[in-house]
Amino acid sequence: MSAWGTAAGAFVGTLLLTTVLRAASEFRLTRMDLPFLLGTAVTANRPRAKAIGYLMHFANGQMFAFVYYAVFVAIGHAGWWLGALFGLVHGLFAGTALVNTLLPLVHPRMGSPLTSAPDVALLEPPGFLMRNYGPGTPLVTVLAHVAYGSIVGGFTSLGPD
Repeated sequence: MSAWGTAAGAFVGTLLLTTVLRAASEFRLTRMDLPFLLGTAVTANRPRAKAIGYLMHFANGQMFAFVYYAVFVAIGHAGWWLGALFGLVHGLFAGTALVNTLLPLVHPRMGSPLTSAPDVALLEPPGFLMRNYGPGTPLVTVLAHVAYGSIVGGFTSLGPD
């Protein structure tokens, strides 16, 4: 297992995940724009939010990959299939607890089910598995995270033990 492999896998995996989500948005499979969602947590300026959001998303990709790496080291095994399993769990966690429950608590520009009519939010609440962003969002998001995990697991397993 290799920490350098994990870092490289995180970059490639996050690049693929981001590209898949962006393409899914362009093909109207989802209305979710994850970098915009993240960037608007720090600024209301839309172009700046996208740029900052992409940086945040790539930083998160590295962070999550090293969480995977810590588990790989703890269990003494890494591989693409194990990474895919981690990606499945990661994608389900992201769509249920992380983005649906935790992010609206700290995101100053995201609405919630409790937002009243006079409160105008820049973003609508994502809903369970981010279904408010389109019916294809759960499938696209989970599959993209499975791909991310398999890449991280595969790259991590390439290095020396």
